[in-house]
Amino acid sequence: MKKLNIILLFLLFFTTFTFSQQTVEGIISDSSGETLAGASINEKGTLNGTVADFNGNYKITAKTGATLVFSYVGYQTKEILISTPILNVTLESGEQLNEVQIVGSRSTKRTVIDSAIPVDVIDVAELATKNGNVEINQLLQYGAPSFDASKQSGSDGATILYLHH
Repeated sequence: MKKLNIILLFLLFFTTFTFSQQTVEGIISDSSGETLAGASINEKGTLNGTVADFNGNYKITAKTGATLVFSYVGYQTKEILISTPILNVTLESGEQLNEVQIVGSRSTKRTVIDSAIPVDVIDVAELATKNGNVEINQLLQYGAPSFDASKQSGSDGATILYLHH
């Protein structure tokens, strides 16, 4: 019985020492005092993490003595050893982009050129009267030459239309 008590005491001490956790909370902000909603907080070396709420508040339960990694897009990552249950963090501004280059093409022949993505509005009835095609894949290829539509026929006579852009 004495051996069992010693083993249980050892296991209790070992699990308390090894797996003890604490809850840490605080606010994440930048150097001007603005809170950083959506900032990431991760326990270093684990998959344990959370995200700051709309007001920059966060709360995470981590292993006692762990290091927390605070990061946010456009700011320098900061690693802090847990030493207190309340940990307010200020992140410093990181690398700034000097120039942004957007590579792409948008033909002025597009129907809607002010949208975030190119949009072609195709009037199928008008196309059918202009070129005489009656199959939808031929009409689409005529109306939007950059649009690839290929017709695949099945053995049962059904037609499958694959649209590729």
